Amino acid sequence: MYKNIFKTIVILSSLQTMAQEQSKDISENFITDRDTVKKLNEVVIEGKHTPQNSSVNRAGIKEKDLPQAIQVIGNDVIQQQQSIRLSDVVKNANGVYVGSARGGAQESFWSRGYDMTANNMFKNGFRFNGGSIPEVSSLEKVEILKGSAALLYGNVAPGGIMNMVTKIPNFKTGGEISMQAGSYNFYKPSADVYGVFSKSIAYRFNGSYENSESFRDYVTKNRYYVNPSLLFKVSTKTEITLQADYLSDDWTPDFGTGSIEKEIADVPRNAYLGAKWSNGNTKQATASVLVNHEFNKNWKLNFNSSYQDYDRESIGTERIQPATNGDWNRPYGRNKAVEQILANQISLNGNFTTGKIKHQLFTGIDTEISNAETYTFRFFDPTTGATVTTYDSVNIFDPNLYDASLDGPVLPSEVTRIVKTQTNRFGIYAQDLISFGEKFKALLGLRYSYQEAKPETHNISANTITEETIRNDRAFSPKVGLIYQPTKYTTLFSSYSNSFTPNTGVDIYNNAIKPSIIDQYEAGIKNEFWKGKLTTNVTLYQIVNSNLAQTAEFDANGNLNTNTNVKALSGETTSKGIEFDITYFPIDDFKVLAGYSYNDMRYTKTTGATGSFIEGDRLVRTPQHTANLSFFYTVPTGMFKNVSIGAIGNYIGDRLGGWNNQVNPAYPNGIRDREIPVDGYTTIDVSLGYTWNDFTLLCKLSNITNELNYTLHENYSVNPIAPRQILTSLRYKF
Repeated sequence: MYKNIFKTIVILSSLQTMAQEQSKDISENFITDRDTVKKLNEVVIEGKHTPQNSSVNRAGIKEKDLPQAIQVIGNDVIQQQQSIRLSDVVKNANGVYVGSARGGAQESFWSRGYDMTANNMFKNGFRFNGGSIPEVSSLEKVEILKGSAALLYGNVAPGGIMNMVTKIPNFKTGGEISMQAGSYNFYKPSADVYGVFSKSIAYRFNGSYENSESFRDYVTKNRYYVNPSLLFKVSTKTEITLQADYLSDDWTPDFGTGSIEKEIADVPRNAYLGAKWSNGNTKQATASVLVNHEFNKNWKLNFNSSYQDYDRESIGTERIQPATNGDWNRPYGRNKAVEQILANQISLNGNFTTGKIKHQLFTGIDTEISNAETYTFRFFDPTTGATVTTYDSVNIFDPNLYDASLDGPVLPSEVTRIVKTQTNRFGIYAQDLISFGEKFKALLGLRYSYQEAKPETHNISANTITEETIRNDRAFSPKVGLIYQPTKYTTLFSSYSNSFTPNTGVDIYNNAIKPSIIDQYEAGIKNEFWKGKLTTNVTLYQIVNSNLAQTAEFDANGNLNTNTNVKALSGETTSKGIEFDITYFPIDDFKVLAGYSYNDMRYTKTTGATGSFIEGDRLVRTPQHTANLSFFYTVPTGMFKNVSIGAIGNYIGDRLGGWNNQVNPAYPNGIRDREIPVDGYTTIDVSLGYTWNDFTLLCKLSNITNELNYTLHENYSVNPIAPRQILTSLRYKF
């Protein structure tokens, strides 16, 4: 397959020159049909859509000079599609998909077979705790840097990172207010106001409130969000940006429908199986300062600092794991997790030459201190003090049982254990984009990362504190990229990089297990046609974790090991695939985004010991095929002037839920079969709108085919996707 793909890349490259020669004539013929010189200027200026620099690559490198793919989803797309959740936004990014809903508390995103939620979510360049559902209305854009980002961001999974960029002041005066309302009593007012205090101080304020029910019975959401920011223009060379935001989200824990053995339970899409008194709350606040200083046009210094406070707590009935006939003892559940993150970054950008060779240098240091706590609770009988684990017994196929109306938990609960983990991260890096001329370039970089995790367990019941094994991880992360640009419209690239993933557990000598080093290879071609109206990206990649941590086969004495916490770096996974991205602006006010991704991630080496995974098995929650197609068009003239129409289609292919199968002689054929096959699905959303003066009215019908499918976190949080819904938005700009 890969030979054919490389042949395709070569053919596309050779055709590129021919297409560019023809594009001038095509553009001229197109322009000739315009009625006025004014319209001509609009086509030339607005229709070109030259790729913009994104902040996610940090070094200010032009997208065409970067040996990996970037996707940027701007605020115009977010507004046009009336995105409510981050999952709505990433429908426009091929190869990025929602892996699970985690009991309704958060959305987990995956890319190239790797979970992005733990360490790969960022906000304004800083690591963001992914245990919440971020607010979308304040976002200026969402940037996705695909592939390895370890050189610039340290300990991140190799599939890619997502950076949410919030709106900031711009020394203009204006704003907008909007009201969204839709199915299931959804309504959401929001405001975005910006202006100036003086010629050197500008402000901006974003805020929103959301109140909604759900297609799931008894599931509600109530949240508010504020995001003030200030911009100080200290001098012509120095700017300081202060930002802060606060989110409070009251939500209903919802573990969906559950599964029975290898099948999703056949219960109605709206059936809520938890106790009605279940509730959760997430509070998340961030504050940051960004200082940008320009020494001259070639050298810039940035200093950024951020603080984040995260607190999530929920109480209710827990994971849905019924018996074959549907009987289920609903377990009590209470969870609490908090984290504080203090992070600092200082970086230097410089452009210089050595002879005829140009350099674009980026170097810096970053630090991060995280203090995280997870709580364990027990419910108890207040009379006897005995621990109680079960709330009641129901059958998931009998609504008369699980839909019983009770006022609340009849038993109190108390904290029994707190696990506190302090994680210190430090990184120093340098990267240089070297231009040997107009056609040949190289990107060379190296990072040194140090990470220390200090867990300690506070046993509240026994009044003891146990210091767990301290994990010290150190790693060098190199990156080498080669770029060839035969014309100014075509870029061919290849790259190698590696990253590291810390592991839990110990080796057979009771030492903390070392991190896994992951190698990534990429090659691709980027093209621009017709003066930037059409851009295409094709990327081929392979990611190999050749020292995957898995259960050790033997212990230190040579005996068979049965302790799953004793591990060895003796496994391997391989993720390989190809991605296509297309952006097309044929005329003003008409935008087309499309993409396709193929990913195959499997265990390619295992020990065969009890508890190990199966060689050749595809990893769970990794669809082989994903695709997206969207367009949005506003009629510029005539009877239907300012009428807009749009649509977005999103495809998620077949995948596996549950856990991956394991070797276990106690099961038939020696395999513990735990995988749940899930079919692929397609959702289609359509929208219609009209703009009159400063007012815009948009209506969206989502999932028009009423497709039924699920997101799965392991085998218990099996959440159905939303059915057909309508959403209306009225926006006023001033």
